[in-house]
Amino acid sequence: MSYRHPLQRLTSPSRQISLLLHSAGILSFAASFKFLGTWETPMSAAFGGHFQFLTIIGLALALCTFVVGFLADVTLSSRLFELKNALSVCSAPLEVLISILYWGLCAIDKGLVFPPEFQLDFLPDFGFHAAPALFLAIDLLFLSPPWTIRGYGSLAISESLAIGYWFWVEYCFSRNGWYPYPIFDILNTWQRALLFIFSASLMTGSTALLKWTYARVNGIEKSKNL
Repeated sequence: MSYRHPLQRLTSPSRQISLLLHSAGILSFAASFKFLGTWETPMSAAFGGHFQFLTIIGLALALCTFVVGFLADVTLSSRLFELKNALSVCSAPLEVLISILYWGLCAIDKGLVFPPEFQLDFLPDFGFHAAPALFLAIDLLFLSPPWTIRGYGSLAISESLAIGYWFWVEYCFSRNGWYPYPIFDILNTWQRALLFIFSASLMTGSTALLKWTYARVNGIEKSKNL
């Protein structure tokens, strides 16, 4: 049966609004992946393919989160709902990080994230770099219980993702001879290390920001004193 935390604005899992949101998110994410199949770039044939981009890794995790949420809505499974919420703790801050980094770097110079000949039109650009963060934030704020993860836990997740992605990017570089993002070619090894450390800190901050926003929108659960 459906469950609703006292601070949760809307019922979820549910075959109503929750199902509609997760369906819309899945369609959006799937459309982005379909676009990749028609987007001819050197990445398409390179080792690692489009999954060299943190954006695509984040999009895949967002899709997994919403598929689990969709299945929870259809089956009204509390276990799948809990799994969706656990995935969201990782996918939502990651997508917020991706949006901040991408639009922040684009404000400075779009050439830092894409060569000029491969820059995206607005609609696919929005689908990759804004829509996932928006969908996941809405899901958290209105269809999820409050996160219980603490600062050291979110930092551990952020650092693990940053280190894992750094090793993955360097391994892909060893096979392809070039980095997925032009900014990585500009920076030396120590500067790239600082960028990943900064990104991990920013993702931890994104978790804190999402928790703070949730508390502002939905309130704070009072402790029960006996």
